[in-house]
Amino acid sequence: MSATATVTVAGVPGVEIAYDRKGAGPPLLLLHGIGHHRQAWDPVIDLLAESRDVVALDFPGFGESPDVPAGLPDEVDTFAYAVEAFCAALDLGKPDVAGNSMGGLVALRLGQLGAVRSVTALSPAGFWSPRERSWALNVLSSMYRVSLRTPATTVRRLASTAYGRRVMTGMIYHRPALRSPEAVIAETAAMRAAPAFNRVARLAKSGVTFDGDVPDIPVTIAWGTHDRILLPRQAARAHLQLPKARMIPLYNCGHVPMNDNPHLVTQTILNTSP
Repeated sequence: MSATATVTVAGVPGVEIAYDRKGAGPPLLLLHGIGHHRQAWDPVIDLLAESRDVVALDFPGFGESPDVPAGLPDEVDTFAYAVEAFCAALDLGKPDVAGNSMGGLVALRLGQLGAVRSVTALSPAGFWSPRERSWALNVLSSMYRVSLRTPATTVRRLASTAYGRRVMTGMIYHRPALRSPEAVIAETAAMRAAPAFNRVARLAKSGVTFDGDVPDIPVTIAWGTHDRILLPRQAARAHLQLPKARMIPLYNCGHVPMNDNPHLVTQTILNTSP
């Protein structure tokens, strides 16, 4: 089911969040990365919905969610509080949450806020060195600029071949040929149309990191062994900072692992929140 919830965040009303909902069981919330949209989770959503009430959302300013109204600060906590208000609006209680990249960082922050029951963070942002942060954001910003400059006809032509999909998405998927042409076209359009991309990228460049631990709930940190955006060595840094978290390598997966190995990612999430 596709729908939109309108919530109030930090006293500012009118924050609209688009989402898909599928399945039945304990609620499970899915959070995408910068420049992506909720359809990043399409390869796993049916598998997860066999046993869970799965909700995949578009962060404000990405996908089908409009940008936030004026008056909200550009902070990681703004995203976290928006998600918390969204959960209240849908009466999800404290769901389990899985997030990728920026979504993984927000998921961990929700864990610190006591807003969720468990966290699965797939290649989460925030455990980077300054040089690693610059690399990741430069790559993503380059992809954003290319999406703006590439005509839709060229996107469709490239997406129609395995080689073209590798050219377009090889930095985020280890197996880009597995991504469907329609999905590549849609995610390129979503990145191009994201009003929050530049603002969130500037926030990240300012030195955003994940600080502290999430000691009181189950946490899994899973990293694609072929992640070319947030390099796998950052997983060791995350392990030092969150010593009680379960650390999982996602073999033969890239930065957005859901497409590279849907069954492995599904099992990783369900093992965190059985």
